[in-house]
Formats: sequence, C-alpha cells, structure tokens
Amino acid sequence: MALSHRPRWPLPLAVPLVLLLAACAGLASPVPPSASPAPPRIPEQVSRADWEQDMRRFAEQDAQSPPPAGAVLFIGSSSIRFWDTLAEDFPGVTAINRGFGGSEIRDSTWYADRIVVPYRPRLIVLYAGDNDLDSGRAPAQLRLDFLAFVERVRRDMPHVRIAYIASKPSPLRAHLLDAQRQANALIRDEAARLRGVDFVDVYTPMLDAAGQPREELFIADRLHLNRQGYELWRDTLAPYLQ
Repeated sequence: MALSHRPRWPLPLAVPLVLLLAACAGLASPVPPSASPAPPRIPEQVSRADWEQDMRRFAEQDAQSPPPAGAVLFIGSSSIRFWDTLAEDFPGVTAINRGFGGSEIRDSTWYADRIVVPYRPRLIVLYAGDNDLDSGRAPAQLRLDFLAFVERVRRDMPHVRIAYIASKPSPLRAHLLDAQRQANALIRDEAARLRGVDFVDVYTPMLDAAGQPREELFIADRLHLNRQGYELWRDTLAPYLQ
C-alpha cells in the first residue's frame, strides 16, 4: 500500500508559520473589554489625585437624586462648594452645585465628562483661579486653562453658555493681587471674543478704596466668603443667569 506523504516544513519556517496562524486566529476572537482609563497625570492634567473621592461622592448624589437637564451648573473650587444658599440666592433657578474645594481650572476640565457634560446644563458658572495662582501657575497659563475648559465642554455641548467668575481678591492672598489682575484681564479679553461666554467681574467690587481686599467680606480664615461676600457675588452674577 502506498504511503501518503505530508509536506514537512523545515523547522526555521515552521515556527514563524505557527506564530502567523496564531495571530490570525486572535483577530477572529472577540475583543476583550477595554481597560479602565488611566488616571490623570499629576500635575500635568490635574492638580491633585484625591479628586476621585469627590467624583464618587457626586456620582452617589446623582444616583440618589438625578439632577434635571437644563439647569445652571456651578462648578469650581471651594468658593462654589461652600455656596450652600444657591436656591435661596437665585429663586426660580434650578442650580446644581459641583464645587470641589481646592480645585483649579484644569481639574474641572479633566472631570468635565463626569460632572459637566452628563447634566446638559443651559449655563455653566465656573469659579477657579486663585488656587491656581497660589500653586505657582502663571496668569498666561490660566488663560490657556480657561480656553481649554471652554473647548472641552463645547466639544459635547457646542451652544452651552459659560460664565466665568473672576479670581477673587482675599486678605490671605493679597500677595497675589497683581497676578490676579493680570489673569483676570487675559481671561476677560478671551471671553469677550468668544460666543456665549461671559466674564463676571467680582474682583473690582471686592476691593476697598485703597485697592485692598475688603476684610468684611470674609470669614475668619480671610480666604473664604461670609454671607456678605456671597451677597455681593449674588448681586453681581444674577444678570448673567437670565
């Protein structure tokens, strides 16, 4: 009986052939689920790593009580976080507070997909800036950070309105007054050329006749606003919430 003869590949050719067949088989296999996104780089993308705790807290709040679309979203640092009288100060305005204390402009930009875009607000009120300057960021960098925030939210919501509250002067950080003045001027000029973006000047009315921060607007730490300070912000911001 004749014996069948199977082709035998030389060993140097057989190994690459096996690898090639395995690779082709892999292409036909189901694609595994994508891995979790890498955490942000510190400090290039966010200022601190512990903002994740705040994001989880916001997610829990949203799960318990989903906020309505079309609200006014207040976002930014502790001056927003501690503004717990928004409903009282702006009656008839549905407001969402997503301030996280100590944050900078770039932090709100990085987490926009979690605490901005999902809410589909009609207006975003952003306050951040003095923490940025206090951490060593230059006024020119704040301008770029502001533009990056606008670009990020407009990518998903091209027509959303944005109101940026100027970096506030405070007695504790009076050494930053010149830097704040420069940063505010740069951002004000950018806002003026952008459609649907307003610059809300709280800096000027928070200075006394000598050009220094008004002590009576702050609590004992000389950094955060008291009720009188928030009333000033309320009156200055109210026309932009219409």
